[in-house]
Amino acid sequence: MLDPTLLRQQPAELAARLHATRGYLLDPAALASLESERKMVQVRTQELQASRNKLSGEIGKRKSKGEDVSDLMAQVSSFGDEQKRGETRLDEIKAEIEAIALGIPNLPNDSVPLGPDESGNVEQHRWGSPREFDFQVKDHVELGARNGWLDGETAAKLSGARFTVLRGGLARLHRALAQFMLDLHTEQHEYQETNVPLLVNADAMRGTGQLPKFEDDLFATHVGEGEAASKRYLIPTSEVPLTNIVRDEILEESALPLRMTAHSMCFRAEAGSAGRDTRGMIRQHQFEKVELVTIARPDQSYEEHERMTRCAEVVLESLGLPYRRMLLCTGDMGFSATKTYDLEVWLPSQGSYREISSCSNCEAFQARRMQARWRNPATGKPEPVHTLNGSGVAIGRAMIAVMENYQNADGSITVPEVLRRYMGGVETLV
Repeated sequence: MLDPTLLRQQPAELAARLHATRGYLLDPAALASLESERKMVQVRTQELQASRNKLSGEIGKRKSKGEDVSDLMAQVSSFGDEQKRGETRLDEIKAEIEAIALGIPNLPNDSVPLGPDESGNVEQHRWGSPREFDFQVKDHVELGARNGWLDGETAAKLSGARFTVLRGGLARLHRALAQFMLDLHTEQHEYQETNVPLLVNADAMRGTGQLPKFEDDLFATHVGEGEAASKRYLIPTSEVPLTNIVRDEILEESALPLRMTAHSMCFRAEAGSAGRDTRGMIRQHQFEKVELVTIARPDQSYEEHERMTRCAEVVLESLGLPYRRMLLCTGDMGFSATKTYDLEVWLPSQGSYREISSCSNCEAFQARRMQARWRNPATGKPEPVHTLNGSGVAIGRAMIAVMENYQNADGSITVPEVLRRYMGGVETLV
């Protein structure tokens, strides 16, 4: 969430910035009214507590003298009832303010271009040249169907639409990509490999910004029965458990930057999505990704953002896949991000670049929600850390890109050289 000081002291200015950059409508008058009532109720409850303390002292004195205290007891009881009502209302007001705060997106960094949607994104650079084919290219669905290696029909029988069964060489290629990425990020990029739960609680989802705004895009399950039942969510990305590792923690400066990577299943309901991306493996309810997460000092987070994005680029360059880096505009960034780079890989069947990695700096937005802090040696006081996350990269989309860019006229697929040691030396999938 945003700095509470902005909500309390500058609601009108904040509303103007949010509308100009995010198209988000914040009602500053309603926020100011709640804040004014909060102050009034809080002052009154403090006054009541002080009065009760004073009366309690007087009651003690009278009792020691054997005097009647019934009138004072009645006043204490009256003050107590009013104080209890005030405390209840104070909790309600705080909950209303928190609900508003949790629904407000992050403010963009000054370097982010203004724009309403993806049309406002700005290309930063390109790497590699799209291959020129002397035969009619096939998409990944056609290539995968050749040996029954990519099977959506069987997956639909098992689970419904937007699931896929992989077999044979394609399943091995998928596994090889995950192993390659993990080795690259741990051995060369200094990320610590981490294995995380796929089910998390609501606090974890709230901490990284998935709740309450995006609950419709999540899969949830209930553990236990009756009053003891608790809700657990299937992770949409391992960013959620990785980032929440530092929830409610105070880190020492020596622990930063904390860089973590994880290969995990990811689950997304994809509520409302439709179109060509529902064909094949472009947009699935279940997919796999190698995630990168960094917890950083505020003065180092933008350097870490560039570093993280570069680590994802190295994956694509090592695979020989043409890509471009895009700086997302204000209208296309994710809810928690203050600045985002998307890496888009070339897909020959579509004749266009498609997103394969998104690397974001969230600054202190998630850290405030999680109470994740570091001890600043300059002040000796705990302060919010900055959190960053990125795909390093999406495994299914990387497999699609390899299939399409390395396809041959006979439908076989050449295995990129960096993957062959993970494929038992296989050079071609036939």
